[in-house]
Amino acid sequence: MEFLEKLKQIDKTNNNLLATIISGENAGEKIILSNKKPIFVSDNLYDLEDIIFHIPKDKINKVVNTEQGKIYYEFIGSQSRIVICGAGHISIAIINMCKLLDLPVTVIDDRLSFTNNAIKAGADKIICESFDKGLENIEGDKNTFFIIVTRGHRYDQICLEKIIQKENAYIGMIGSKLRVKKVISHLEETGISKEKLDEVFTPIGLKIGAQTPEEIAVAIIAEIIQVKNQKTVQATYSDELLKAIDDEKYKDIQKALITIVSRKGSAPRGVGTKMVVMENGEMIGTIGGGCVEADIRQTALFAIKNGKSKLVEVDMTGQEAEDDGMVCGGFVEIFVDPLKLIE
Repeated sequence: MEFLEKLKQIDKTNNNLLATIISGENAGEKIILSNKKPIFVSDNLYDLEDIIFHIPKDKINKVVNTEQGKIYYEFIGSQSRIVICGAGHISIAIINMCKLLDLPVTVIDDRLSFTNNAIKAGADKIICESFDKGLENIEGDKNTFFIIVTRGHRYDQICLEKIIQKENAYIGMIGSKLRVKKVISHLEETGISKEKLDEVFTPIGLKIGAQTPEEIAVAIIAEIIQVKNQKTVQATYSDELLKAIDDEKYKDIQKALITIVSRKGSAPRGVGTKMVVMENGEMIGTIGGGCVEADIRQTALFAIKNGKSKLVEVDMTGQEAEDDGMVCGGFVEIFVDPLKLIE
């Protein structure tokens, strides 16, 4: 079975890793590990022990040089998602920002008129019932970010008491110092450990002097981005990407997967960013646009024809890059990997 099929079936709550050889004769060969056990291995991958030995201990996506050649290690987690308790003005502003950042967002509120506003703003899921019942339907995980922006401290208390028992990447709660102190003190009296309560981000958001709902939303999302990029393992193979690749429209079309595997200096997108190029020239996703993307598209079409993977180095610091309008001033390595159709 093709490795993408395995990726779609993988339990993203496990510790998952995809290792891909990106140089030499075996470029394109892969292994998927789930909780350290191989669940997919390419036919021509001959030295598993060496690949396992070089797994980065810091769990950061990166290229490692080994005797087999360059290996790109990619840690695969679940997609980050936002759960907002409360559907007031701040919540609406947060939803708008989540849509810009492609972050799936769920909103809980017991007021129909307010949840209708959240629907209009583009929330992916709405739960219109009491906070305690609504949160019973939410399973946390290490990539779930909870935002508590309700209309009163007793609702904050209900939400925090439910949420703090769930696995999470982040819990943030809005409110004045007095309001927050009342909630924290009450929960501590009920037996919730001080260590857990100390992990709650409150006052919520980065300190930028935010005042309007929109400014507060910026501060909150900025804090979440900071936590996300420091603490969590991200889904570099997003559900949307996998679904798009397998869409009926593209199922029988030859395609190539494009991945940024390393980056130095300033570049438009980070390591792990992906794009798919179809043999008819269509593209899904982006690695930053501009001349680089156009050139990689041509490389991908050629790779699809000859069936060979290729590692491409792109220098965005020189005069040629400047003439082409690439002002980032960085250096990236991009792996072009033609995908085999499932037999």
